[in-house]
Amino acid sequence: MPTIGFIGLGTMGAPMAANLLRKNYAVTVYNRTPGKAAELIGLGAKEAASPRKVAESSDVVVTIISNDSAVEEVFYGEEGILSGLKPGATVIDSSTISGDLARRLAASVAEKGASFLDAPVTGSKDGAIAGTLLFMVGGDQAVVEANRDVFLAMGREIVYMGASGSGATAKLCHNAIVGINAAGLIEGMAIAAKGGLNMESFLRVVQGGGAASKQADLKGVKVIGGDYSVQFSLALMLKDLKLGSVLSDGMSVPTPMLEVAKSLFQAGQAKGYGEEDLAALAKVYEEWIGKKI
Repeated sequence: MPTIGFIGLGTMGAPMAANLLRKNYAVTVYNRTPGKAAELIGLGAKEAASPRKVAESSDVVVTIISNDSAVEEVFYGEEGILSGLKPGATVIDSSTISGDLARRLAASVAEKGASFLDAPVTGSKDGAIAGTLLFMVGGDQAVVEANRDVFLAMGREIVYMGASGSGATAKLCHNAIVGINAAGLIEGMAIAAKGGLNMESFLRVVQGGGAASKQADLKGVKVIGGDYSVQFSLALMLKDLKLGSVLSDGMSVPTPMLEVAKSLFQAGQAKGYGEEDLAALAKVYEEWIGKKI
């Protein structure tokens, strides 16, 4: 079995690394914010002092990091992955980043004689814990197949998207739909609440009718219960919508719904809800309608 390095032990990364350990992989971990590795160490992981040290000891390095600038630091920093990457190694980046950055990382990794796959995920925190994530992957298809067992230790499905950057682009398009869908759900629920409807009953109508969606299933109950514990944070949703906006602008694709959704999540961020679940957008609407949804 290949030795695994895992960098990024946040909401998604920690359970993904835990699943690799449960599949008996030898895993070395690193997180930019100290103190997040204790549970994984208890499962048998080793903790490294830097991304470089992770890369030096790993056949496969998996990264899942919050944004483009943090990814660049982890790869290109003085103690970054690229300073320790072994020839013949594979880097699997599951961060949600721009396609341009994914292609640049692929080129930089190739210069080290290694392979790079941009492989963001969907499935949220629950999927990361259960090992049921879907990976959308860009890069050399032969490298994807060579690492199939590593992927399937963390998820249920691998969808090959094409050349480097294709996985990253697919994730931004996917999350544009998620953000628009979530905003539409919450707006519809706000109208229903203002109209005096029973919200549990209304949600059953949504889930059983033409408005049914994954967001209705995941976020509807959270909104009604005022439960904004994080599955996927509002701040990360906003970050992804901003990246999607840049992507669409670069292709001259008009995206009026994406821009409206981005503005709504910006309002939530401005209210201080960024570190709560994206469903906390409902609190913005509750202020507007003057009552609880």
